[in-house]
Amino acid sequence: MAQELKIGIEGKASVAVNDGNTAIAYGSGSVSVFATPAMVGLMERAAISSIDPFLETGYTTVGTQINVKHLAATPVGMNVSATSRLVEVDGRRLLFEVEARDDVELVGTGLHERYIIKMDGFINRAEGKLTKI
Repeated sequence: MAQELKIGIEGKASVAVNDGNTAIAYGSGSVSVFATPAMVGLMERAAISSIDPFLETGYTTVGTQINVKHLAATPVGMNVSATSRLVEVDGRRLLFEVEARDDVELVGTGLHERYIIKMDGFINRAEGKLTKI
């Protein structure tokens, strides 16, 4: 599984900017441009797309940290594409360089950390919290 993951693996994801992924729709601002949370999600999708083919059945990854700069606004009607590149593998910990570009320019850059987890154990632990309410 993780031993097959090699530095340099790349991923991509893209989306059209529409009324549903603006700062207004996310509640993260009051302007009708691509929302920072939407950009973060797109960057995460790019990272996921690069490593999912290498994971054994029953395993996935979860995002644990993201540090990004949103550099430029993208209006409704443009496209945004995110790319990721795996830059570090430390056991189950994976670190990616991520960036996002619209049809004109670079709009975001950063680092994103994910961990490889076994799905059933992870879900059982999370749902176990319900018994503590």
